[in-house]
Amino acid sequence: MELFDSHAHVDSHEFDADRDAVLARAQAAGVRRLVCIGSGKDVATAERAVAFAAAHADPAGPLVAWATIGIHPHDVAGMTEATWSRMAELGRAPRVVAVGETGLDYHYDHSPREVQKSAFARFIDLARGAGQPVVCHIRDAHEDARAILREGRAAELGCVIHCFTGTPADADAYVAMGIDISFSGIVTFKTAEELREAARRVPLERMLVETDCPYLAPLPLRGKRNEPAYIQHTVELLAGLRGMSAPELGRVTAENAARFYRLGKA
Repeated sequence: MELFDSHAHVDSHEFDADRDAVLARAQAAGVRRLVCIGSGKDVATAERAVAFAAAHADPAGPLVAWATIGIHPHDVAGMTEATWSRMAELGRAPRVVAVGETGLDYHYDHSPREVQKSAFARFIDLARGAGQPVVCHIRDAHEDARAILREGRAAELGCVIHCFTGTPADADAYVAMGIDISFSGIVTFKTAEELREAARRVPLERMLVETDCPYLAPLPLRGKRNEPAYIQHTVELLAGLRGMSAPELGRVTAENAARFYRLGKA
C-alpha cells in the first residue's frame, strides 16, 4: 500500500528519542506522504512542524512532509497579537499547506468558549488571506462549529474535520457543506460503532485518514504511542466497511489528501 498520513504530530517531543526509527517504520508500512500538524499550545509547535517539513522536502525522498500552523483550541486564551503576527509569518513558509488545527473543544473547555469561537473565526480569516485550507478540531461543539464555518465560508477554502468523532448526522451535515471528514484510529475501537456508521456513509471523495500520532493508536495497538506506520490498521478497517481492498482505499484517501492540501498527485 501507498499511504498518506494526513494529520500527524511527528514533531512532538514523544518522538525525540527515536524519530528516525519511527519514520523508517512508516516508510516500511507504505507511508510516503504526511502532513506535520504545527498546532499546539504555543508558537514553538508550529515552528517545529515547519522545520520538520523543510527537512523532508525532497520529492524523491522516501518520505515527503508538509506542515500546517495554528494554536490548538485548548490554548487560544493565551494568544496575543504577537502570536497572531508570528502565525501569519509562519503561514508564508514554503512547506506550509494549511491553517490548523483550529476549532472548538467543548469537552474540556480549557479555553473559554467565546474565546475559542473568536479565535476559530480569526484562523479562518488567516487561512483566507493565505489562500490555504483549514484543518479543524471539533469536539462536542458541532453545531457552533458549523455556524462559524458557514459564516467564514470555510468550505470555499477547503476544510476538513480531523479525527472526526461526531454522529452520522454530523458527518452528513459537514459533507452537505462541502467539507471533508478525516478518520483516525478511534474508528477501530470496539465502542465506536456510531463512528463506523458515519464512515460507511461519508462519500469516498470526502474521506481522509490520519493517525493524529502520538495519540489514539488503533486496535490492536490501542494504549501504545501511536505512529504513522499504524495508519495501515485504520485503512484496513475502513476498507472492510466500504467493501474495498486496503490498497484501493489507501490510494483513494491519498489522492483525497493531496487534493485537499493542493499537492497535485499523491
